[in-house]
Amino acid sequence: MQVILHIGVHCTDEDRLLKGLLRNSDDFRKDGVAIPGPGRYRALLLDMLHSLGEGEPSAEAREILLDAILDDDPENVDRLVLCHETLLSVPKQALGGGKLYRRTERRLAAMQKLFRGDEFEVFIGLRDFATWLPAIYEATPAASFDEFLSGVDPLHLRWSDLIRRIRADCPEMPLTVWCNEDTPLIWGQVIREMAGIEMNRKIIGAFDLFSEIIEPEGMKRFRAFLKENPGINEIQKRRVMAAFLEKYARDEAIEEELDLPGWDDVYVEMLTELYEEDIFEIGRIPGVTVIAP
Repeated sequence: MQVILHIGVHCTDEDRLLKGLLRNSDDFRKDGVAIPGPGRYRALLLDMLHSLGEGEPSAEAREILLDAILDDDPENVDRLVLCHETLLSVPKQALGGGKLYRRTERRLAAMQKLFRGDEFEVFIGLRDFATWLPAIYEATPAASFDEFLSGVDPLHLRWSDLIRRIRADCPEMPLTVWCNEDTPLIWGQVIREMAGIEMNRKIIGAFDLFSEIIEPEGMKRFRAFLKENPGINEIQKRRVMAAFLEKYARDEAIEEELDLPGWDDVYVEMLTELYEEDIFEIGRIPGVTVIAP
C-alpha cells in the first residue's frame, strides 16, 4: 500500500486540501484510493505515536490502525491519503526550543514504523516566513511575539533545514513540497499528485483557490477559454491563469497587511528574498520534489 501524508504546515491551506480530496473521494475510490475523514485517524495517530515513543509498534498495530481508518478492506486499497498538520505540533510549539517543528523527524520516523512495509510519502506546503510567522503567532496564546519566537531570529529561519532534517532521519521517504503562495495556480496538480492520478484527469474544485483571487468577470472569461481550448496542457493552462491574474486579480485577496514591531517594508522584503532563495535550495535536495507553477 502507498501511504500519503500531508503535514501542513500550519496556516497554509487550513484543511482545504483535505476537503478538496474528500469532494473527489467517491471517484478516487474506483482506483483504490482511500480518503478517510479526519475524525477517523487524527486523535488515534497522535495517541499511537505518544504511546510508541522511541519503541517499536506491536505486530498488530498496523492492522488495528487500518481497521479504524478504513471502511473498505485494506486489500482493496492501493493508496491511503491522510492529512494531519497537528502531527508536527500545535501552533504554539512550532518554534519550541528555538527549533522549527523540532519533533517532526522523530514523528515521521515513528509513522514509518507504524506503516512498515508500505510505501510512505510526505507532502508539505510551505509559506513565506514574512507572512507565516505573523499568521501562526495569531493562532497561539503567546503573550507577545517575542515569547512565541522562543529566541529565534526570523532572518535565520530556513524551511530547508527542516527538510534536510527529515531526509537525514528518513532517507528513503520521498518528500513533495510547494509554496503556499503558488497554490491558486497549482491546486489541481497538488490534489492529483496526492491522489496519484493522471494530471489531465478532471477533478472537482481544481480552480477553487484561483476563483477566490480573481474578479468574477475574469473567472468567467477563463472558464470560457478552457471550454474553447479543451486540449491545452497544465503548463499552458498556468500561463493563461497568470495572464488572467495580471488583468483581473482581486488586490484585496492577494495582499496581506503585516503589523509587527520593527517589521518595515525593507525587513519584509528581506525575509521574502531569503525564502525564495531557500525554496531554490530545497529543489536541489535529493529525494525532494517541488511543485511549482
